[in-house]
Amino acid sequence: MSEPPSPRSAHLPRRVLQLYVGLALYGASSALLVRSGLGLEPWNVLHQGLAERTGLTIGVVSIIVGAAVLLMWIPLKQRPGLGTVSNVFVVGIAMDGTLALVPDAHALTIRVPLLVGGILLNGLATGLYITARFGPGPRDGLMTGLHQRTGRSIRLMRTVVEVVVVAVGFLLGGTVGIGTVLYALAIGPLAQFFLRVFAIPAADDGSTVVAGAPRKRAILRR
Repeated sequence: MSEPPSPRSAHLPRRVLQLYVGLALYGASSALLVRSGLGLEPWNVLHQGLAERTGLTIGVVSIIVGAAVLLMWIPLKQRPGLGTVSNVFVVGIAMDGTLALVPDAHALTIRVPLLVGGILLNGLATGLYITARFGPGPRDGLMTGLHQRTGRSIRLMRTVVEVVVVAVGFLLGGTVGIGTVLYALAIGPLAQFFLRVFAIPAADDGSTVVAGAPRKRAILRR
């Protein structure tokens, strides 16, 4: 008799769909934050600043920075997955595509909904692509790699890297504002909620796999 398919292979079509829909929506959510003009998430502050200086689109800069960060995985001995490589390209392409469709906003009555919608969509997208379990994004892998090499906590590594990224991006012309603060406060709870919503069944006992391990509770890994 042939063995039954593993939980991962049994849910492969759903996982692939969640991965690419999640990454595309992540790029779209970042574009909404750009159009709001009220502040970006940390890495996109850097991407926007570099875009201002180079004349490239923010999506192209995101791809270039993502590829550069991925190269930093080599000395950190991190191994990329399908989701890691896809993250580099899909998010940047989706961001530029959305920016081409969504015009600039000037009135606060439009900018505020763009900000709120972007943050909510970002949380949803995070839940989708993480629960697909195809590997972390290049920037997330940088944090875990630094944690493993230095012995410092992931929280500390993330804080240090993102503070540096925001500072450099701001100096280059990236947008830091109330949206940056709201994103920092809201993305954890939102992602945690959507990780539970999109968790894929992975065990006979009814437990689910969220962010790569079977647990009764959802685990946030951005």
